[in-house]
Amino acid sequence: MVDQQSTSDHRIIVGIDNSAGSAEALSWALAYARLTGGTVEAVTAWQVPPMYAYSYGWTPTGIDDAGIIRCAEKTLAETVAQAQGGDDHPVPITTRVMEGPAAQILLAAGKGAQLMVLGSRGHGAFSGMLLGSVSQHCVQHATCPTVVIPK
Repeated sequence: MVDQQSTSDHRIIVGIDNSAGSAEALSWALAYARLTGGTVEAVTAWQVPPMYAYSYGWTPTGIDDAGIIRCAEKTLAETVAQAQGGDDHPVPITTRVMEGPAAQILLAAGKGAQLMVLGSRGHGAFSGMLLGSVSQHCVQHATCPTVVIPK
């Protein structure tokens, strides 16, 4: 018999965007990790909208990337702290804030992961949709199993 090693690790990737859906996804991922012995990697993606610097006829100016990153890190830390609550047996969680389109960042983070967990919708403009564009893209293109938590 050939010894076959699993190509995935025990990381559970969770997309966090400061929405109620992503907080639910993180809570679900923590419970799942507790049952399976996994670890959770909470990922937040950010990017400056392409037309932001050109609005109202202004020429591009310096964007405060450091301020955006600090805000994203603070929001991510608050979401993680709230989801962990007073857990007596905390699950190991790592956090990452990365610049780029959310779907691409999550797909890259999910390579080799055991699971990806997402909220059904974030802060997109189409509130009536059952599945947001990032979740839809990840479900279709992820290289690991993907769970979408409805909110």
